[in-house]
Amino acid sequence: METSSTFLSSWDQFMYIGIAASVGFSVLILLYHEYKVLQIKDFKEKYDYVNLHEVRYFWYSVIALVLAAAFFANTIGTHKIESTRMLWFYVRLGITVCFFIVGYLIFFSLVRIYYPRFLERRLTKLRNKPRLSPAGNVMRKLDELEEEHHLENIKAEGEIHSLDYDIWLDEKTGFKKIEKYKASDHAEECSECGYFTLKIDTEEIEQAPTLTEDGLLLKHYHCSYCNHREQREVVIARTATNA
Repeated sequence: METSSTFLSSWDQFMYIGIAASVGFSVLILLYHEYKVLQIKDFKEKYDYVNLHEVRYFWYSVIALVLAAAFFANTIGTHKIESTRMLWFYVRLGITVCFFIVGYLIFFSLVRIYYPRFLERRLTKLRNKPRLSPAGNVMRKLDELEEEHHLENIKAEGEIHSLDYDIWLDEKTGFKKIEKYKASDHAEECSECGYFTLKIDTEEIEQAPTLTEDGLLLKHYHCSYCNHREQREVVIARTATNA
């Protein structure tokens, strides 16, 4: 009995260390991510970094907290186990492992379903944050009608439909900055399930634009949660003449 009591006492100490380490690791992951974001000065580069890494770092932080909860669960009822049989120690351990697996699966789904909504809000703020020109002037973001004139020279890239462009203009010096965003990287709210899990799957030009007529682009969307599919029509502005 004394041996089992010593073992359980040491076990609880290791579990408390594990709790502290897991919670600390969870906080450090988020702090490291935010530190990396703060280190990036250019808002477009900051946007790309957040879009690429934030969900992953957040998921790692959540896993560390789930692990901390598992360590804590392995300290519950220790005094009762000491006064009975060690069999209950292994029962508790088995139950904890099962709950950890269930918690992992539940939080994986929650992060995948709910977090993109908060991520898109942050990305939108970064995308609309006023830019500064090399001269130090605050630049103005052009609206869609103004963009058409400036995008004519880059339509030859062939990928203008799969990309979304933001154009910032310094009206004092005429300096122009064009930022490209991949539309397929961004999630939208699904009309079927209401989660931000709807993304562009494929695109196809239904009707090519000409000098006299607008074209038509079909965007096919797919929801990774409920498998809902839909398509949207986008008008492609008629081509401009170089004459």
